[in-house]
Amino acid sequence: MEYLTITWGLEKGLELGPITIRWYSVLFAMGFILGFRIMLRYFKQEGISEKMLDKMLVYSVIATVVGARLGHVFFYDWDSYKDNLWEIVKVWKGGLASHGAAVALIIAMWLFGKKLVEYFDSASVYQRSLWALDRLVITVALAGCFIRLGNFANSEIYGNISNSAIETVFVTNVQDGLEAVFRDYFESVDMSPTGEVYETDSIKYPVYTLSVTPAIGTGRTDQEITSVFGTSVPRYLENLEQNRKNALPMPGEDISYNQDTGQLEMKVLGVPRLPTQLIESLGYLLIYLILRFLFTKEGLRYRNGFMFGAFLVLIFGFRFVIEYWKDYQSAFEAEMTLNRGQQLSIPLVIIGLYFLFRNVQVKPKKVAE
Repeated sequence: MEYLTITWGLEKGLELGPITIRWYSVLFAMGFILGFRIMLRYFKQEGISEKMLDKMLVYSVIATVVGARLGHVFFYDWDSYKDNLWEIVKVWKGGLASHGAAVALIIAMWLFGKKLVEYFDSASVYQRSLWALDRLVITVALAGCFIRLGNFANSEIYGNISNSAIETVFVTNVQDGLEAVFRDYFESVDMSPTGEVYETDSIKYPVYTLSVTPAIGTGRTDQEITSVFGTSVPRYLENLEQNRKNALPMPGEDISYNQDTGQLEMKVLGVPRLPTQLIESLGYLLIYLILRFLFTKEGLRYRNGFMFGAFLVLIFGFRFVIEYWKDYQSAFEAEMTLNRGQQLSIPLVIIGLYFLFRNVQVKPKKVAE
């Protein structure tokens, strides 16, 4: 079988002078902006003022960022943060977990529900909070689509090592990793496809040319740089944890010097991975469309908590399944039967099933009239 290998090497940010805005942040923001436009239409249809939507947006953004960050810290990487608590606030370094965001959004909508009292005749805070969640989750599903596109752009949260019709080699991770670790030896690193394939019993590896430009002015001799490239680099690639492997040394490969470019070169094996970020993104887009369709049915739109329940079942049920094809995010998950994402998804699906079978109608005053 012939495989289409995607060589993914997008720079991780949009450079605006001295500032670099990560693609993840750009797509994250796009999800919120589109969600705001959708929610604005819902609020107008139901007689809720735009100022309330502004408050809802503030609650949602803060809850998403804070909840997702704390979810990552406590669910996935507490050992790294417990002795470096200041690192928790450095959200720009990455590390967000959707399960934490889900919990924080529920709390935020409980607080927001208290602000909606003037728009309902007799609904409790609990019912008003569910009313808000029923509308918010539609936009959250759409935001999830953009967030996973951001993960793909940033070459993170990818699938297991496997050949597939759309296998992807994330070369940016290799280039950035080598430039960071061997910055005293290499000025730049490039990884480009050769069109060749190296086949083992289990995997067909696409072959790449790994090229490095020797660093100048660091006091390193040509002999030292050549030695590091020929011995330390292959060892570094081989010893990375599985969830960080994106290239492997090619057996029996020697290094060479390209006189035209002044670079040292050797062939390496690109590690093919399933681009689960794209699959998840499409899945969340489909779930968004399903929720939009369900919302057009008045009997479901005002069934308090139904949309929220459908969201939990669809999103986290899908998340539970897709995790089987994703590589683990933290080392402690390597030997787990169910990884942390799957474990956290189970109770949310159960909660969602509960809300699917409730039948309490709640409408704002304008709609009730």
